Amino acid sequence: MNHFFLKAFLFLICLLGGYFITRHLGATQNIPWLPYLGALLGLIISVIVLEIEKQIKKTPLRRSLGGVTGLVLGLLVARLLMFPFDWFRNDAFLHYLILVFLSGILGYLGLILGGSKAEEIGRLANSALVPSNLSTNISRYLLDTSVIIDGRIADICETGFIEGTLIIPQFILQELHHIADSNDPLKKTRGRRGLDVIEKIQKQKDHEVIILDQNPPKDNVDAKLVDLALELNGTIITNDFNLNKVAELRGVKCLNLNKLANALKPAVLSGEVLTVQIIREGKTQGQGIAYMDDGTMVVVENARKHIGRTIEVIVTSVLQTGTGRMIFTEIKNG
Repeated sequence: MNHFFLKAFLFLICLLGGYFITRHLGATQNIPWLPYLGALLGLIISVIVLEIEKQIKKTPLRRSLGGVTGLVLGLLVARLLMFPFDWFRNDAFLHYLILVFLSGILGYLGLILGGSKAEEIGRLANSALVPSNLSTNISRYLLDTSVIIDGRIADICETGFIEGTLIIPQFILQELHHIADSNDPLKKTRGRRGLDVIEKIQKQKDHEVIILDQNPPKDNVDAKLVDLALELNGTIITNDFNLNKVAELRGVKCLNLNKLANALKPAVLSGEVLTVQIIREGKTQGQGIAYMDDGTMVVVENARKHIGRTIEVIVTSVLQTGTGRMIFTEIKNG
């Protein structure tokens, strides 16, 4: 309802403003119908203003501010360029026509350039927006919710493989608090585990951990994290496959701990002999399933009758999948 009255007030201001301004001009120029034309132009201007309002609401705050800044600078440059044309002041119509021409062109260029270059302007101003200890040339790693809850990041940091500053945005911390306060026991356990992992990382002395208050104007947490990584020129550490893909598409470097874990699994070659315990039967008739110490699934042909026993098997092939590896074997001397 308040918005309705504001719109009505805008229409009234534009209508009366157009009417009285052109009425004054009409009185001096002896044009009686000019005030009605001014009132119509005022209404048209109010409609244009409302349409601009809709577009501003859809545009991210940074781009809006960049566009407004560019527009103001463009109009200032246009006014400065008008000084050589001051000798046209005897012809007021020509003088203002040139001013409108320059203001239109330079204002448009400023608006477009300011909006499109807002991201780069933000990065240049980054040193003034983030803590001073982030303004130096050091590696910056932003942790997402999934990798914090996973917990392996604390062990990796403790080994010294990651050097630099670990950044935990405030919105990630809030999401962990929200999960920890959930009524679902599983979610509550995961959230509290994430908070414990942060505390464990903060106690380690090999690197610095910063809780950053910056909150990009996005609804989605993953989108906020990618935007923040762009601003800080940082690297995201995650376990989320979809976040990994989105970050790479936007030019943000991303480290996936699941990929790291798969890369560190010991190599197994065809013909190699393994000692495994058959845990359960496989999908195909007669197959048995075993697991290596690192969790890699081992499929053993004709091993169903050996469930619960430890046997020696020979590797026949290795299949690499998106989630890990599967080793296919057959019973030695079987």
